[in-house]
Amino acid sequence: MPNPLAYIMLAIWPVVTIALFRRLPAERALIAALMVGYLFLPEPPAAFDLPLMPPLNKHNIPALSAFAFCLWKYGPKGPGGSTMLPGSLLGKLLLAAFIFSPIFTALGNTEPVVWGSIGLPALGIKDALALIVQQFLLILPFLLARQYLTSGGAQRYFLLALMIGGLVYSLPMLIEMRLSPQLNNWIYGYYQHLFGQSIRDGGYRPVVFLYHGLWVAFFVFTSAVAAFALWRLDARMHNAWIIGAALYLTAILVLSRSLGALIFAVALIPMVLLFTRQMQIKVAILIGLLAIGYPILKGAHLVPEERILAAAASVSQERAYSLEFRFDNENTLLERAYEKPVFGWGSWGRNHILDPISGFILTVTDGRWIILIGIYGWVGFLAEFGLLVLPLVLLWREAVLAKEDEISPFIAPLSLMLAINVFDMIPNATLTPLTWLLAGALTGYAEQLKTARLRRGLDADKALSWRSVM
Repeated sequence: MPNPLAYIMLAIWPVVTIALFRRLPAERALIAALMVGYLFLPEPPAAFDLPLMPPLNKHNIPALSAFAFCLWKYGPKGPGGSTMLPGSLLGKLLLAAFIFSPIFTALGNTEPVVWGSIGLPALGIKDALALIVQQFLLILPFLLARQYLTSGGAQRYFLLALMIGGLVYSLPMLIEMRLSPQLNNWIYGYYQHLFGQSIRDGGYRPVVFLYHGLWVAFFVFTSAVAAFALWRLDARMHNAWIIGAALYLTAILVLSRSLGALIFAVALIPMVLLFTRQMQIKVAILIGLLAIGYPILKGAHLVPEERILAAAASVSQERAYSLEFRFDNENTLLERAYEKPVFGWGSWGRNHILDPISGFILTVTDGRWIILIGIYGWVGFLAEFGLLVLPLVLLWREAVLAKEDEISPFIAPLSLMLAINVFDMIPNATLTPLTWLLAGALTGYAEQLKTARLRRGLDADKALSWRSVM
């Protein structure tokens, strides 16, 4: 169980957030508050469980604190006069479905679920309200980034924060690689996951203060890509120190013993170094669409599972067994989800298969997509994945229509990072506040580009009209 220090850290984080906003520009304070909170605050079960509220933990306390302070200091429209809501109609519809679809989930689950002698409660008004609040807290980083991280300078600072965060986090990672993942246990009094999953290839995968070693490896992957992107794109950072930091972070990633994150790095780093801006955005869109298409292909039995397992076995039999376990659970859970395909089964574990005697959950939800379809149905899945992929489409449209020097060069590597994160949500549930922060920043920037383009077109039309009158 978490010790008192774990709860003290969560309790003082609103104060830390306010201090950051008082000392730094809003965009830097927002990135720092959410990133440092994500990296160093204790994982659940350390949380404040208040009545009629979802648990308040490291994933929502920093964003809720930033939201409250920004609302008090800047008002609903922020210092720049922009709102939190997406500007496009599609974005607004996806956001509304994301937050409010739990109402229909609750209405479709008013009966209890019974497994032998084990019963799960029906959903009611309180459950619907709790799920709505939970969705709102989850999407808050997206909304804040949509409002405060719309400039090209914010995109650069995001990359810089990722690189610095990776360099700082590499130190406790090296400790855990040598001594085993114990920092969370030593500092906060508990181990946040199964220790056996941290042992890989005769060594240890660092976990530090995150949920799992895979989450740590994915963060270091984004840090390495950010460092390479800054070295290529920022003239002030095209020096030996930055390329050295990039190579060091890549070495830390290799030592993290995560094959998936390493494959992502091998694929993305050459793209960041060699591809043009538009090519990177096009690849990002393709990756994002593949992620959305996977559940559809899975439901139609078009995923070549046997061939994928054979390829995994050629690399490691252990990884092949792990992948086969994931496939089996996905198939079972997908069959369960298809009993309520539109709005899902809701909370309380109703989307799982339970042992009828002991009540133990017999299924495992690894991928974010199967969690969403099981709990919120296809509407919930399309709303969440749609919000994450939408900025890639918006950026591609603006990149095609705008001149090269009118667009921040940093959006291309950030687009690739977001796309890979969405793709990684197929095998894993690596949705973090940083994911939403990145998606919101790219959405806001794309919509800002569109506004500037339309304004230029309007000014040109006025000038042409004036000349025709003369």
